[in-house]
Order: sequence, then structure tokens, then C-alpha cells
Amino acid sequence: MARIAGINIPQNKLVHIGLTYIYGIGDKFSQQICSSLEIPRAKRVNELTDEEILKIREYIDQNFKVEGDLRRDYSLSIKRLIDLACYRGTRHRKKLPVRGQRTRCNALRLIRLRIKIRK
Repeated sequence: MARIAGINIPQNKLVHIGLTYIYGIGDKFSQQICSSLEIPRAKRVNELTDEEILKIREYIDQNFKVEGDLRRDYSLSIKRLIDLACYRGTRHRKKLPVRGQRTRCNALRLIRLRIKIRK
């Protein structure tokens, strides 16, 4: 069982696909990890040796912010915007679309859910 960054990687997946199960590592970064550690693309997770798993763990710890740290930074940046009371922060506080999307038609589901919860 390969456990990397607190996540159990599925055994029967290819290594570069299995690494994408870690929050913060997508397809691009998983291929970068495999190429820098010289892990073949056709290798599966259950074929990895303990040394290779250890190298992957160390490489991720040194070069990427994943799982809890990344989630914490993400939530802190949103809290910072809310505390600043800037436009994006107020949109976050009201649970409305932040990046300029329409609210006349498409965000109605969020608005209806919020009204039902308040009642």
C-alpha cells in the first residue's frame, strides 16, 4: 500500500495517474514528478519499490504544497479577502459568484438554497 502525503494511492493505477489522487497534484505535476525521478510511464503503483515511494514522498515534500497545507492557505486567502471587505471578499461573504458571472439566471440555485436555509 503506497501512502504518500497522507493519501492511500490506488494499487492498480499507473503511477502518474495515481499521484493525481493527492490534492494539489494534477496531471502536469504528476508527469513532472515521474520524469524527474525517472519512473517509467507504464509502471503501476503496486510495482513501485519502497525506495521509489520514499523518493516520491521526499520530492513532493520539497517541491509542492499539498493536502492540508494547500487547503489551509486557500481558506486563509479567502478569509483575508473577507476581512479586507474588498469586492471579492464581500462576494465570498454573500456566497455569490466572485469572478463577474451573471446572477440573473445562473446563480439562482445558490440564492434559493440560502433563502430556504434562513427560513
